Amino acid sequence: MIEPDVSAAPRLVALDWGTSSLRAFLLGDGARVLAQRQADCGILRLPAPGGREGFERAFADVAGGWLAQWPRLPVVAGGMVGSAQGWRETPYVRCPADVGALASQATRVAAAPNVELWIAPGVLFDPGDAPPDVMRGEEIQIAGALVKQPAWNTRACFVLPGTHSKWAWVESGRLLRFSTYMTGEIYAIARQHSILGRLMPQADPSPSLDATRDAAFDAALDAARASRPGELTHQLFAVRTLGLTDRLPREALADYLSGLLIGHELVSGLAQSANARTAGAPIVLIGEPALCRRYARALQRFGVVPAAQLDNTAPLGLWAFAQAADLLTAA
Repeated sequence: MIEPDVSAAPRLVALDWGTSSLRAFLLGDGARVLAQRQADCGILRLPAPGGREGFERAFADVAGGWLAQWPRLPVVAGGMVGSAQGWRETPYVRCPADVGALASQATRVAAAPNVELWIAPGVLFDPGDAPPDVMRGEEIQIAGALVKQPAWNTRACFVLPGTHSKWAWVESGRLLRFSTYMTGEIYAIARQHSILGRLMPQADPSPSLDATRDAAFDAALDAARASRPGELTHQLFAVRTLGLTDRLPREALADYLSGLLIGHELVSGLAQSANARTAGAPIVLIGEPALCRRYARALQRFGVVPAAQLDNTAPLGLWAFAQAADLLTAA
């Protein structure tokens, strides 16, 4: 928790409200973070049973003090709070979409007496000739990245690693299309609930094994890059056999599994980036720093150097959303 910097005037309360956690930011001019609070009060972990009461209590816990001190501040939120399981469902905006489209289709909910919460919608990519894809929260991160580096509005590919990794292509400031990869979720399932995890130690590996683990990760990336269509499930079984035959130490098997899954994600994502319209677009990583470093290592193994690695850009994105909704002028 970062306590308020009382030397600056707050302009906005911004909430990054996901499935497991809620992050609140008190923002000053230019999206400067004056204070920050975090709670394990995601939409599936509310302090009261699901429904309005749980959301109201979580909101009061993280932002009530700020609004008591500065009662006229506008309040915005992005992420799963606008999903079907959220406070109020906010329909998806269709691609191509920009922050103006998000603001024009926002949903408003009474969060507390005399406090109106603006919830940003997610984005739907539905090409018609392929299955649809959706995101909630990543569009705000992308909006923040575009504020941070305006040159990327021209053309860029944003990669957001995580449970459900996103590859998103932007042109002329608009999100044109994106693809979701269940890389993180499949990794967790395979490690915790499949036979592949049986040989993996539960304790964290010793730092002395870092070079061995890195080598296992790189070898798996190479295997994924050289694979033929449909080989992923065959290659996944090698996570077990390499351990059974002592070809890899058991402490490195999780890294081999990670390399296979990330490698196959990169094979697909980079192939899409070679599209004539987006070829040569800079690749920007957004997300948790350690995971972004792993993706950067993988991209470099594939001969691609990311243009940047960014941490949490949600505060900037929520500021841009509030600006597009004309809330900051009113403030």
